[in-house]
Amino acid sequence: MDQMDQTSGLQERFEEICKRAGLKLTHQRMEIYNELASRQDHPSAEAIHEAIKANLPFIALDTVYRTLKTLESIEAIRRLDVFDDQARFDANLTPHHHCMCSRCKAIMDFKWDTFDALEAPGAVADWGHIWSKSVVFRGVCRNCLTQGSGLERH
Repeated sequence: MDQMDQTSGLQERFEEICKRAGLKLTHQRMEIYNELASRQDHPSAEAIHEAIKANLPFIALDTVYRTLKTLESIEAIRRLDVFDDQARFDANLTPHHHCMCSRCKAIMDFKWDTFDALEAPGAVADWGHIWSKSVVFRGVCRNCLTQGSGLERH
C-alpha cells in the first residue's frame, strides 16, 4: 500500500471515529490530524503547530495541544510519553512497537508478530482485561552511532 492509500485509509478511519464520538470535524482538527497522519516521525505538538502554521497562520499552540488531547481521548491517535522533555503523537493505531534513540530522539515503528501472538504471563492475565501490548526499545540509533555519539546511556 502506498503512502497516499494509507493516508486516505487513515482519513476515513479518523472521520468514522469522530462521528462515533459525536465530535465535529472542524477545519483545525482536520489540519492537525492530517499533519500527524502524514508523518512517520511521531511529532510533538510543537512540531505539528509549526508545520500547520502555513495553512492556519493564527492557530495557537494551545489549540494544537487541546486538539491532540481531544483526539487522544476518543482514541483517534496515540500519545507516546517517550522522552522526559515532551510527548510525541502517533496516528497509526495498528499494533506496532517502537525503537527510540536517546540521542537524536528519533522514533521508529516496527512490527513483532511473535510478541503480539504471546499470551500474557499468568500474574498479568489475572490482573484484569488487557487491551493493548507494546514493546519499547531504547538506545542509540545507527545514525547516531556512525556519527560517533557514543553508547553511554541517557
